[in-house]
Amino acid sequence: MTDTTTDPALDEWRSYDEFAAGIDTFRLPNVSLDGSSIRLTLDDGGTLALDFGTDTVRWSADGTLSATESIDPYDAVAVRENVVFVNLPLSSRERESLTIVYSTTTHRAVVTHSQIGEEEVEAAPRVSQSFWSAVTDGGTPSGEVPGPSRDLIGKRNIYRYSPEHLYEHVYVSSQRYAWQCLEGVQRGHGDMDLSTVWKFDDGLYLFCFREFRIAVASVWLHDLGYQLMTTGVFLGLNGAGESEHSRGGGHIYPLGSVAYPDAQPV
Repeated sequence: MTDTTTDPALDEWRSYDEFAAGIDTFRLPNVSLDGSSIRLTLDDGGTLALDFGTDTVRWSADGTLSATESIDPYDAVAVRENVVFVNLPLSSRERESLTIVYSTTTHRAVVTHSQIGEEEVEAAPRVSQSFWSAVTDGGTPSGEVPGPSRDLIGKRNIYRYSPEHLYEHVYVSSQRYAWQCLEGVQRGHGDMDLSTVWKFDDGLYLFCFREFRIAVASVWLHDLGYQLMTTGVFLGLNGAGESEHSRGGGHIYPLGSVAYPDAQPV
């Protein structure tokens, strides 16, 4: 357990790789998609094809997410019996990752593309993200189309990723969230960063953030149903200035929520 009687100086801002080490301790276990294939049609008309092996996936895309056929590593988690979270920490494309969440029953999907910019831009996160809703070739789509959601605004949760990682999130608007580290190497640190929330299914929310202070972004799938678990990945620049991919995950503990009586956040 972290010694909380001695806190780091607030100006000792930690690099991405320092706080990410071990943040996947309580992550749900990986599953193999070996031998399976999936074809997605994105909401802009583009397509994404994935053919999975043991540890790698052969994939290609057209449309906005245009990509020639490549082979990259992947990891997959069954966040529910019928919902799979798949991340491609791309080695074929520098400083990029591709994350897909799909349902084997509704045949709905969400695709997130994260990319580290070549240079820093003042007052903007260096890592950008793009989002698409999609349908799979597994059957006739049913249910609500995934899309932006305001459901988390006003909610306050803590997230236990390991015995040494404990963070608090407050979702303040449709564009930003506030965080602070309660235990871990970032203890005492916090900020308010850009965020995106999409509802995927009942109790399932895609939550993504892009930090201002360091070059890092993340993609999470929060299961706020009975399971109260989250599964995620990071893409950022480590202390040496090199791009790095990390996994994350753990337990969600809701602390409460507020409701605004009149004027609402953006």
